[in-house]
Amino acid sequence: AELPPPYTAIASPDASGVPVINCRVCQSLINLDGKLHQHVVKCTVCNEATPIKNPPSGKKYVRCPCNCLLICKDTSRRIGCPRPNCRRIINLGPVMLIPEEQPAQPALPVQPEGTRVVCGHCGNTFLWMELRFNTLAKCPHCKKISSVGSALPRRRCCAYITIGMICIFIGVGLTVGTQDFARRFHATYVSWAIAYLLGLICLIRACYWGAIKVSYPEHSFA
Repeated sequence: AELPPPYTAIASPDASGVPVINCRVCQSLINLDGKLHQHVVKCTVCNEATPIKNPPSGKKYVRCPCNCLLICKDTSRRIGCPRPNCRRIINLGPVMLIPEEQPAQPALPVQPEGTRVVCGHCGNTFLWMELRFNTLAKCPHCKKISSVGSALPRRRCCAYITIGMICIFIGVGLTVGTQDFARRFHATYVSWAIAYLLGLICLIRACYWGAIKVSYPEHSFA
């Protein structure tokens, strides 16, 4: 008698002969009929993806703790989850890889690096990867920019006020000291205008930094 065909873990036929595979997340059966040419299939129960083939050359699979299946370069050391309700930054390790020849295992959560920051605009918390404070951050929830910590806007506001007042005083001094000269050489008015304009721009920037919203760190993982 002929030997039966070799068993493969990727597509095991059920009783009706239709190739199926267990979902790597909820363990439900996924029908592979007409999908064997794909690299991944989507479970109809939990809506998560399960790989059925090895990743393309130079790529690897990564399972986020939120069960999102990601594909990245095999040389990647850090990857971000694109889901709006997750946004984890994953430091890749051997426990996150999903080799096809091994049974599915739950992905171990990876402790993120960085600082959890409370947005000054919407009040939501997001992960900020900068190792230092006093920088600008864009909230992934409301898409608005705020300052992480109050030292940066306070310092820049004072600096712009100082420079602006110096420029205005220079403009006033030029106006008073070169009036007679300006009547003969009209190009002198340009220097007045430049001094006043620089002073006005600096004062406007000072108002911007004085009114910018401040986000404060909640807890640091670093």
